Amino acid sequence: MRTPLIVLALLATATLSACGDSADGDTTPPSTTSSAAPSAADAVWTRTFISTEVTGPQVPGGGPLEVAFPEPNQIAMSAGCNRGVGSVELTGGKVTTGPIATTMMACPGDVAGADKWMTDLFAAQPTWALNDDVLTLTTPDTTVTLTDKKTADPDRPIVGTEWVVDTLITPDAVTTSAALETSAPTLTIGDNGQATGSTGCNRFNGPAQVGDGTIDFGPLATTRMACPTDVAEVERAVLHVLDGEVTYTIDGAVLRLTKADGTGLGLRGH
Repeated sequence: MRTPLIVLALLATATLSACGDSADGDTTPPSTTSSAAPSAADAVWTRTFISTEVTGPQVPGGGPLEVAFPEPNQIAMSAGCNRGVGSVELTGGKVTTGPIATTMMACPGDVAGADKWMTDLFAAQPTWALNDDVLTLTTPDTTVTLTDKKTADPDRPIVGTEWVVDTLITPDAVTTSAALETSAPTLTIGDNGQATGSTGCNRFNGPAQVGDGTIDFGPLATTRMACPTDVAEVERAVLHVLDGEVTYTIDGAVLRLTKADGTGLGLRGH
């Protein structure tokens, strides 16, 4: 029975020794709490950057390259055609992405090469540096200078901007057409609370009350000119959206109006 007594004695001796390690008699246990220092990447998350200069091979179709970090360790990108998304690590001064999933829209003309240019850039694991609002990505043969989108392309004001319709939105798709591009419907909301513009064929005007993320269009008065069939379809789509309450979002020069039924308009500010 002596062995257990010896073990207990040794444990007691070790405990007393640990309590007496402090020279001033302080027996407070050391803190186990630590706070991680902010990383350089923290200044990048939730921001979007647009290219303002490219040294080396240029973006096919002219770009620009848009790079967004919507949340920590997530990246989204576009070089003028399809949009790519994926995971990202910004450690070691490099941009290291996981597999990039892209949309599958056909890219006409010179823009056809934009997606490959973009994915090749990130496959090369570019180094990155952020100086205030300027992000620089560098590979052995390419340097891309990007500026924070809010600085390079600030949101246009909803009131006083002339907006031109460039896409029609349905619950299932976002589309454009030759008739839409040619007729180019417009919308301007004035300081007086009046909406004016064109359906692509006829002129219109009427009340528009701007709220917090919403616009309530009153009855619009229009001219009565006859329109070609394809333009008349555009006109019907425009007038349907500009009737009653819509929600709106603005991203730089892009305005999106959406009704509760899922229809809407995509517009660009000029």
